[in-house]
Amino acid sequence: MFGKRASGNIASPAASPAVESQPAQMAEPETRAEPQNTAPNAAANSPQQKPDRSGDTSDAYYETKATIFNALFETIDVSALAGMEPKAARAEIRTIVDEMIAIRNVRLSVNEQNQLIGEICDDILGYGPLEPLLMRDDIADIMVNGAKHVFIEPDGKMDKTNIRFRDNQQLMNICQRIVSQVGRRVDESSPICDARLLDGSRVNVIAPPLAIDGPTLTIRKFKKDKLTLSNLVDFGSISPAGSKVLQIIGACQCNILISGGTGSGKTTLLNCLTAFIHPDERIITCEDAAELQLQQPHVVRLETRPPNLEGKGKITMSDLVKNCLRMRPERIIVGEVRGPEAFDLLQAMNTGHDGSMGTLHANSPREGLSRLESMITMGGFSLPTRTIREMIVGSIDVVIQATRLRDGSRKITHITEGLGMEGDVIVTQDRIVFEMDGEDANGKIAGVHKSTGIARPAFWERARYFNLEKDLAMALDEAGEN
Repeated sequence: MFGKRASGNIASPAASPAVESQPAQMAEPETRAEPQNTAPNAAANSPQQKPDRSGDTSDAYYETKATIFNALFETIDVSALAGMEPKAARAEIRTIVDEMIAIRNVRLSVNEQNQLIGEICDDILGYGPLEPLLMRDDIADIMVNGAKHVFIEPDGKMDKTNIRFRDNQQLMNICQRIVSQVGRRVDESSPICDARLLDGSRVNVIAPPLAIDGPTLTIRKFKKDKLTLSNLVDFGSISPAGSKVLQIIGACQCNILISGGTGSGKTTLLNCLTAFIHPDERIITCEDAAELQLQQPHVVRLETRPPNLEGKGKITMSDLVKNCLRMRPERIIVGEVRGPEAFDLLQAMNTGHDGSMGTLHANSPREGLSRLESMITMGGFSLPTRTIREMIVGSIDVVIQATRLRDGSRKITHITEGLGMEGDVIVTQDRIVFEMDGEDANGKIAGVHKSTGIARPAFWERARYFNLEKDLAMALDEAGEN
């Protein structure tokens, strides 16, 4: 169906970015040393059952695969293949490979033949050796440190896999294929790139000469089933009473800052909180790589843009946040606050955009507020320290701290509110804290979420405005009983 045409004067279907922008990448068959025994899990989690790719594989198998792959690539019409649905394309590839195996009288078991066809399809249509890992829903991170070292993080723990790339060039080709799908590029002249997969999973690539041992690819995977606060309760990340408090905070338009370390679950928590935004509200999100998964009907998603080859055309997060103010938003959500956009976000929170949210890297709520101050100062704003702190206190209602503990679990350790200023010092009050009680028999950290039980929270009047003060009082009382 997609054999090469004898004449080039026939218009072919438009190629997808993976084929059109990087045709040479497809001629890079992977060489996988002893496929990992986790591939059956990939098949189990995939909507389409994939062949079992576990077990020992001989060198002769890889030689056969490379021979058939090269012959197939010389036979097929890439442009026609790109215009087909993935299921149909895989079926056509399977038909042709079956014919090649029969013609060449190649001796393969049924499992090996299914494995070979699946891997060739992954090389041509997908991301090669990464495909089995991307299909698994229990993996939070995929870390590729050059062609020979692939690590994953299932259940909060780091594991090394047996998956390999043929060489660094094949890995680089796959990196280029990933970033080209969202209009970005990575090469020697632009060796650092932030991008995303089509499902929103976060991608970072750093290539040689900056990465000495070969291209380094990091993928922060999203679960296919979006997490909710009830899921976080089931995981033990927050108590049921604490979950109710978070629901009220999200629904009554508190300005929220989520702080935490790398991999602590900040973006997941932000996604969970946005579920309680009223469907009538207009939301505008600003991100370096669009990964938020909001379910409301009125959402505008904005994404920064790196400079082009001439070093021009860069659009920063600060540019996006400033432009948001002209787009009649009701809530502004910043995926991650890293620089001068902190000032613009605080201004937005102070000018009628209640319920705005953002995340940043910090180890405690107070440190998060201090980092906001530092980012505003580094942005070149010559404001007195007290003025900046007054702006922070007047803008941020609640700071939620997410932490990844040493056992790999992720907990919401603090729900903290800003109370005001005493002199030049910002006064904060913890509303709910996670108190550790030690370890259980399995080495998991045990503890409970407790309410501090000190007076009414500062956002009580806001909850009262939305008729949620009784629910808030009950949730805080329940948390205090733990």
